[in-house]
Amino acid sequence: MNQILITKKLYVTPELKNKKKRYKIYFIVSIILVILLLILSIYFEYDRNKSEEVSKQILEDMNDNNIQTDIIMVVLNNENVEDTTSETIFKDLNFNKEKYETIINGYGCTAVAEINIPKINVNYPILKGETGSKEETEALLKSSPIEFYGNGANEVGNFCVAGHNYRNDKFFSKVLTLEAQDIIEIEADNRKIEYEVYDKYEVFPDDDSCTDQNTNGKREVTLITCTNDSKKRVIVKAREI
Repeated sequence: MNQILITKKLYVTPELKNKKKRYKIYFIVSIILVILLLILSIYFEYDRNKSEEVSKQILEDMNDNNIQTDIIMVVLNNENVEDTTSETIFKDLNFNKEKYETIINGYGCTAVAEINIPKINVNYPILKGETGSKEETEALLKSSPIEFYGNGANEVGNFCVAGHNYRNDKFFSKVLTLEAQDIIEIEADNRKIEYEVYDKYEVFPDDDSCTDQNTNGKREVTLITCTNDSKKRVIVKAREI
């Protein structure tokens, strides 16, 4: 008995051709988007690294620039005048760090203090702009933490410092991990004060209650940064030890 094999010919319809063409276009577009996202990611990381370099350079310049003070001694008479060496004189003087002024992203600013948080390896200058405008604040925040509100570093009251959370190890990204009793060091005018964390919470962006200056005559520091999803603000409160 003879068997007759019949093969069916596959016809490629216009609709199938269009479908294959669309899939090919989608694939190419997807590859291009992935490449663009990769390039943007590399660029933003490079930009953040450059911004941190600016901040570190400011900190280095702050520590290198000391005010040189001339000493003038006037002796009215030679009676009962003890011999005073220059070494003794210098021990009695306070040499304050010079206020470091610079221009960042087109905005003038002054480095008013230095912040150090040993637990999360944070060590940056704290910048203060000339106008306090929103545009100036955003420009300065790209390069360093800023003085956001208060009477000044290490003064009585609530010294508020804001910094970016880049979700890495730069600027205030790890402030979210601070806990009660962690130490924050603020140095200004050659005076370093240690503050101990006593509270941490989240607020909505329009809630500025954390800047309240009622500290009962004590020195406090408030750190402000974004949550990882940028929907809220993380507030870390610390009080002078």
